[in-house]
Amino acid sequence: MTKQTSWAGLVPVDDTALYVTDTGGPGRPVIYLNGAYADQSHWRRVIDGLGDSYRHIAYDERARGKSRRSQDYSFEACLRDLDAVLAARGVQEAPILVGWSYGGVLAWHWSDRNPDRVAGVVVVDAFPVGLTGAEGAARIRKLFRRMRLFFPIASRLGLAARMSADQHADVNIELNEIAAASVPVLERATRPVRFVLATGDSLGSSGGEMDEGRKVLDPVVAANPNVRISARVASNHSKILRNDSPAVAAAVRELT
Repeated sequence: MTKQTSWAGLVPVDDTALYVTDTGGPGRPVIYLNGAYADQSHWRRVIDGLGDSYRHIAYDERARGKSRRSQDYSFEACLRDLDAVLAARGVQEAPILVGWSYGGVLAWHWSDRNPDRVAGVVVVDAFPVGLTGAEGAARIRKLFRRMRLFFPIASRLGLAARMSADQHADVNIELNEIAAASVPVLERATRPVRFVLATGDSLGSSGGEMDEGRKVLDPVVAANPNVRISARVASNHSKILRNDSPAVAAAVRELT
């Protein structure tokens, strides 16, 4: 393996630039994919838990964290961003992708398109379920418009993007449609996929909706031996990386 030195800076892609951190080192690359509006700071405990046996690469998506704004916040743009980061950092060894929420869906789709380029995927509380159709979109848009005054503060805390309420909603509406159509993607996975699942609901959900959604994985796991549930933890969706980072680190180690 070629030893890489640590680095942090902006990687240009399309009409924007992404803030990337790379710890360097000779270990297996681990690429961290954030929640829909989160920045890379949420991975700190997982990275610390795994230590310097791995090469940790994290980045802020468009209009999140220290990355710049863009005219395109689509799921396809996020897939291109991952390609751009891997190319810019010269990642040649197949990495492990670790994705939380939005990042988990991104990870299994990128792996599906690039099975020969990935060692495995760890999905942190994402699953192939979503609010879809006109009713689902209206519910999502109403939620984000109600939260619009919170975004400027939340973006400085790594909890929101530097986007309008409608742009936030657009990202979420698209994600829900893609996630809901993802069962076939997981059923045909040829690389190992490990799930770390939270408990209870999240922002915008109630009445056990999230736990019902997680059950969709049961037949997928039964049908495809490459897909397994590594852990079910007590934290909810929002706090899983803060409170249960050891379970995420353990899932990464399962793949090495």
